[in-house]
Amino acid sequence: MISDLPSLDHVAALSDDTGIIQHATLSVPNRSTGYCTDDVSRALIVALMRRALAPQDAAASRLAGIYLAFLHDAQLTDGRFHNFMSYERAWLDDVGTHDSCGRAIWSLGYAVRYAGRRDWQEFAAMLFDRALPSIEWLSYSRAQAYALLGLAHAFRTRPRAAYRAAIESLLADSLARIGAVANEDWYWFEDVLTYDNARLPEALIRAGSAVGDRAAVTQGFRTLAFLEEVVFEGELFVPIGNDGWYERGGRRARFAQQPLEAVAMADAELAALDASGPAAHLDRARRAYAWYTGANLLGVPIVRDGGCCDGLESDGVNANMGAESTLAYLSCAYGLALRQKQPAVTR
Repeated sequence: MISDLPSLDHVAALSDDTGIIQHATLSVPNRSTGYCTDDVSRALIVALMRRALAPQDAAASRLAGIYLAFLHDAQLTDGRFHNFMSYERAWLDDVGTHDSCGRAIWSLGYAVRYAGRRDWQEFAAMLFDRALPSIEWLSYSRAQAYALLGLAHAFRTRPRAAYRAAIESLLADSLARIGAVANEDWYWFEDVLTYDNARLPEALIRAGSAVGDRAAVTQGFRTLAFLEEVVFEGELFVPIGNDGWYERGGRRARFAQQPLEAVAMADAELAALDASGPAAHLDRARRAYAWYTGANLLGVPIVRDGGCCDGLESDGVNANMGAESTLAYLSCAYGLALRQKQPAVTR
């Protein structure tokens, strides 16, 4: 039921007519931290997901328009994006991080496919096409994965040769990383598991499926299976903590767990399900979501009063509820609801 879904209330509290404030002290927006393209990109996807589930939600439509306007302002003449903006609306960098540029491309590709309004889709496509040449600049695995996710969405709606070429180039880079690192004991892209890990296999599965690259899809399933062995402990999802990560041959960090890991895992499992994977992927997606509601190492809920706390520490929950955390939780909840509503649609 749509009425059972978490609302956008905390996202709306963090947002104004410019964008979404990065951080909060408890549930109160910390305006001194300003805005960033990373979070606005996440917020655009969440607002569009909410519109798809609840078309009459005026807040979702209002916020989506604000976030699109922010990305328009953030884009540089070479197609890349600023990342950090002060609360006074001054850009604080010459160009954003690779990750922030990749996430902007991801959100715009998602909007090209799912904005639900022709003018927004055309606007997103204009920004997306401007960004296309900058994809060659992205040199880190996660930034490339984010761009692949955006390309996969855009290609599903607009199967252009330039999009296919960009997908094929990035897929080749990802497969080369696996070939240089992986063996039967460590089937991964790098010698360390760090943050947003499941986005890497998800990108292979979604983009490979979009262009019919079975080798990429197969490697996506194999790397996802390796990650599942690491982060599922019985019924619990136990993501890699950022207090030390997990280096090959070392010990994995078990705390400083971040909310973005659960939504990444759920999305990767749904991608596998959409690519004709077994029903067990849906069960694992639900277990990843349950991390937010208390199925975690401490047995405590991470969500409170419509927002999501910033992490799970060894001594409890980080009670601040910033944008990234709340958007991760909402994206996970909405993603599962959309999969239930439209089971045949590849997200």
